[in-house]
Amino acid sequence: MRARTVALFALTLLVLFSAGVFVIVALHKKPSVIAPVPQVATSTSPVYSVLGTSVQGRKIESYTYGTGPTHIVFVGGIHGGYEWNSVLVAYDLKDYLDANPAIVPANESVTVVLDANPDAVFKVTGKAGRFDAADVPKGDISSARFNANSVDLNRNFDCDWAPTGTWQNKTVSGGSAAFSEPEAAAIRDYALSQRPAAFIFWHSAAGGVYASQCGKGVLPVTLDLMNAYAKASGYTAYKTFDAYVVHGASEDWLASQDIPAITVELKSHSDIEWEQNLAGTLAVLAYLAK
Repeated sequence: MRARTVALFALTLLVLFSAGVFVIVALHKKPSVIAPVPQVATSTSPVYSVLGTSVQGRKIESYTYGTGPTHIVFVGGIHGGYEWNSVLVAYDLKDYLDANPAIVPANESVTVVLDANPDAVFKVTGKAGRFDAADVPKGDISSARFNANSVDLNRNFDCDWAPTGTWQNKTVSGGSAAFSEPEAAAIRDYALSQRPAAFIFWHSAAGGVYASQCGKGVLPVTLDLMNAYAKASGYTAYKTFDAYVVHGASEDWLASQDIPAITVELKSHSDIEWEQNLAGTLAVLAYLAK
């Protein structure tokens, strides 16, 4: 009987000892690694890039919103300080997209090129980057239409290019060759590398929306964009610009590359006409989102 009791006592001690060892080992065992939950990016910050630099080394800056494959590019200021309100429209669009990034449809991305001719804007405002209407002097600033080489950038693209062109009743320089100017070359390189679905240029002050073409008629999408922007904004739509012959225009060269492009002409050289242009912009986004 005693032997049995001793055996049971010994077995109990063995069981308790084994359990203790198990607990100790368990307490000291390295915990298994739990894979982290993938984080979804929530930043709505635009992507900043520099398309190129001007004759005097100023940056041609852009901001891109959204990541969708249908890419739309808006460009201000190709005629510099003379059409300074076209630059402010681009800044206003940037401000609007900063505050309302979700306005860009999921299948689209929107790039805003703030100022395609920064030397000419600086000539008028004395500021690199953001300015306001109070920075623009009164009087004739027509010479600020051209870049620092005195070239009209919207006569420097390779569609019916000529060394001289016409602006109203004046003869202007188209440059030494198509794309001789770094500002025009920057837009060319960006367009060819990105192949956007559409370009929209802001100008002033003919008051209308104009289609583009280069020798083979207007692209069907260009007509649709022109009509969408015009209807929403209240500007008049024009299939062609026939006030005078234009050589080397940026939007016409884009048409030659099968990239739809329209020109939006504000009604004056001083007003932003923001509500009209916002409505036109949103109409373009809605059309291309289909």
